Amino acid sequence: MRSTNVRRAGFAVMALALSAPAACGEAHDAGQARPLAALRSAEHSTDRAESVRVRSTLSYGKAISLSSDGALRWHDGVTGHLTIRYTGGTLAAAMRKAGTPSLSARYLPDAYYARMSDAFAKRAGGRHWIKYGYADLARGGDGLGMYLKDQMRNTTPNQSVKMLLASGDVRRVGVERVLGARATHYRGRVRVADLAGRDSGLSARELAGLKRQLDQAGVRTETVDLWIDHRNLLVKKVERADTAQGSLVSTAYYRDYGVRIAAEAPPASDTRDFTELARAKGAGEGR
Repeated sequence: MRSTNVRRAGFAVMALALSAPAACGEAHDAGQARPLAALRSAEHSTDRAESVRVRSTLSYGKAISLSSDGALRWHDGVTGHLTIRYTGGTLAAAMRKAGTPSLSARYLPDAYYARMSDAFAKRAGGRHWIKYGYADLARGGDGLGMYLKDQMRNTTPNQSVKMLLASGDVRRVGVERVLGARATHYRGRVRVADLAGRDSGLSARELAGLKRQLDQAGVRTETVDLWIDHRNLLVKKVERADTAQGSLVSTAYYRDYGVRIAAEAPPASDTRDFTELARAKGAGEGR
């Protein structure tokens, strides 16, 4: 891309847009169970759901707002596809200036791919797709790469449930209607400094990764709201946090659990690795 800001916009947008889906519940009624027990059941059952369609919106301070629509599968790594539309903010303006007001993203276990505009392709040797390998992102020297690697590769669809379990601060708000159906509303407050693994079922590695994600995003406290329907499936999620870059609000709706999803890497002839683009820009700036 033309600038470091635009490249970072692509990184951050992909990470934040991946608000992972979760499935909730076993045979008992989650609405009548104690909140922690219900959420623990939700965390375990997510693996069995394996896939879902997701529609979401996100706003991040004055930097960006966007909407996304697609489907994700989380068995053996995140796989799927999203269409992301930039709707406002300074980074969205930069993306529009670069000729990419919206993009398609494909997710594979080792990388994600973003399809850019024809205008971008003209500046990238005629290639439309950018490949972001998670291993390459993790080697970023400023901590951004490790954050994105955690957020996009290791963050499972039940991440919000795990955060509430790790916080231990959860309450049942009541029964409300979501998309025309009754759902039980749970709310919790996640304080990064207080995260603990004793009741969450998180391993030490998972807990450390969760703390690192939130800390590197500048998040100290996050409020998470989850709505679980009569089938014990998560149908809505809202996350709110104050970050180093301003307020973050992410809302997601989930449907069609178990949907079949196929995603494959774009043709190599139409793909460039982001590390190549970064090296090319660096060489240009050094002249």
